[in-house]
Amino acid sequence: MRKYSPYIFIIGLFLCLYGTLQVRPVRWDMTDDKRYSLSEASKRMLRETDAPIEVTVLLDGDLNAGFKRLKKATEETLEEMDVYGKLRITNYDIQSFSSDSLAALGLRPIVIHEREQNGKTAQTTVYPYAIMEYKGKRSVVTLLKNTRGLSGEENLNASIEQLEFAFMETLHLLTQPETPRVAILEGHGEPDEAHTYDLMNVLSKYFQVDRGRLASNDGMSATASLNDELIDVHILDGYKAVLVVNPQTAFSDAERFVIDQYIMRGGAVLWAVNGVRFSEEVLQSEGFTPILPLELGLTDMLFRYGVRINPALVQDIQCLPIPVNVSTDPQQPNLQPMPWTFAPLLLTSEGSPITRNTGQVMSTFVSPIDAVGGNDGIEKRVLLATSTASSVTATPGEVNLNDVNPDPKQFRYEYVPVGVSMEGAFASAFAHRMIPEGVRSDEPVRKSGVKTRQVVIGSGSVLLNEVQKGQPLPMGYDRYSGIQFSNRDLIANAVLWLTDRDGLIALRDKTVALRLLNDRRAHEQRLSVQLVSTITPISLLAVIGGIVFVIRKRKYER
Repeated sequence: MRKYSPYIFIIGLFLCLYGTLQVRPVRWDMTDDKRYSLSEASKRMLRETDAPIEVTVLLDGDLNAGFKRLKKATEETLEEMDVYGKLRITNYDIQSFSSDSLAALGLRPIVIHEREQNGKTAQTTVYPYAIMEYKGKRSVVTLLKNTRGLSGEENLNASIEQLEFAFMETLHLLTQPETPRVAILEGHGEPDEAHTYDLMNVLSKYFQVDRGRLASNDGMSATASLNDELIDVHILDGYKAVLVVNPQTAFSDAERFVIDQYIMRGGAVLWAVNGVRFSEEVLQSEGFTPILPLELGLTDMLFRYGVRINPALVQDIQCLPIPVNVSTDPQQPNLQPMPWTFAPLLLTSEGSPITRNTGQVMSTFVSPIDAVGGNDGIEKRVLLATSTASSVTATPGEVNLNDVNPDPKQFRYEYVPVGVSMEGAFASAFAHRMIPEGVRSDEPVRKSGVKTRQVVIGSGSVLLNEVQKGQPLPMGYDRYSGIQFSNRDLIANAVLWLTDRDGLIALRDKTVALRLLNDRRAHEQRLSVQLVSTITPISLLAVIGGIVFVIRKRKYER
């Protein structure tokens, strides 16, 4: 019987293993932060696609080290996605595109200014975008996240952290069979469409946005009156989320019951509600306005769910400036920017996917929020808070435009919560009450609900935009300083979190450790590092070769 060398079996086993891995690759992510791993939600979505996904990466050209790192991370993310889906990846040389064709797609370049070693300033234009197509539908993926207040390295790191979310969010929009709907309630003195234009513009990327009063028909009505019609208790069931934006008049028992039972059936609500009544018109004309508690009929509901909006206003040293006339001559006004402590710049929490890697949020006249309920099984997270130098003005009180030189000693509060997210099975505010008049319902009151989510913000201003010369400005844009704050990102993330049932928003929790070089030491020790990194491997190989040579020589001399 012929004997075969064991080496043949080893080679055969190796070839079989190699062929198997070519057909079905096996990947191990050995990094601490799991930067090369996709979440289960992403894998599931990619496996469910039944057509090729075309991805064109435009990030190319003469990139610096930071953007090369972003490009490499983008390629690695797409390679990992290709394992579970059917991707066709193309890297386009941006020089082959004309600026007009890119502008037609809504793609604006990012100009990078860098100082070279010789002291000269270099300018580079990059397009940090990718174009994703699926079944004839196309959408643009923004690869660079530019958050005000973060350094360039921190913004690039945040962008790398959000790559998986950016691609999967876009794929989710492309694969949806129909556009989900959200509703903005009206009928209680809410701001008009001009001041909520950008809110609807931001949400329209993801949802069909309806707005109107609660009515007895199958949808929202802009004309129905609650005085002569019954409200169907299921009228909100077709909406993924409901937004209550800066109401000024009280909700009826029938309306509150319909919203409460919507939540009990798993509906999600974003409350942007002030705890104080004031008049900006009187403030501008008279220079002061009284502040009183705003009675909306929602206090007992929100308390039952786990929060309380206090009838007060927060003031903060970290705030927006307003133009104030400091001239004594009425014929020659002299407008100077002065701090307006009733317009705090709110801090965002890194502990929630809604606000992670989100910059400061612009606001005016904000009420503090308390978490109540204790061990009620509701998970509460602070989303927005004031700075370390804050104060609280209780009602009844007064807001005066002359209070532009605050005494820092009076600002002794720290991190006052003004925005909270809640998740869990809520208890009904009508658990021990009869169905109110004005509601059409053929089922008993639901005393407890299924697991759902709510977001509560102590000011409607966070969701509103200013109007200048009849044109709406972007949400979170301060026209005096020309700074764009992160209101748009906050609200988009909040509504996506409320409506997320696939766990995609959790991808924003992904972190990549930022390990930066010491630029000064790297420049000073550049030559020595290059020599060590070049000579050490060669020297090590020479030593090992010498040892092997000596061993073999001694072995065969015997």
